[in-house]
Amino acid sequence: MHLLYDADCGFCSRSASWLVAWGVPGVRSMQSVDLPSLGVDAARAGREIPAVLADGRVVYGARAIGEALRFGPLWLRVAGWLVRGPLAWPAALVYRVVARFRHLLPGGTGECRLG
Repeated sequence: MHLLYDADCGFCSRSASWLVAWGVPGVRSMQSVDLPSLGVDAARAGREIPAVLADGRVVYGARAIGEALRFGPLWLRVAGWLVRGPLAWPAALVYRVVARFRHLLPGGTGECRLG
């Protein structure tokens, strides 16, 4: 599994470093991989974080984060289960708001602004 974050975005980079510190494997920058060879839509990846699952499927946004959390410590696995299951729609809503305003969040810069 690969969770692909935007290395040009300070907020995304900071968030990715937390996931790595918490032991989530496969966290990589989008800029360090060949997106088309992984089946990732580059335009969509610019708006929503992608995750490439072990079976090759690509998921985006809150679902991608929920999938990545499955590989962390217990408390992250529980959060991932909630994001993928009973709290999927509120997680998707929160994700859209955070993505839209990531340039205003801690670590965010003008580079974080979506199109």
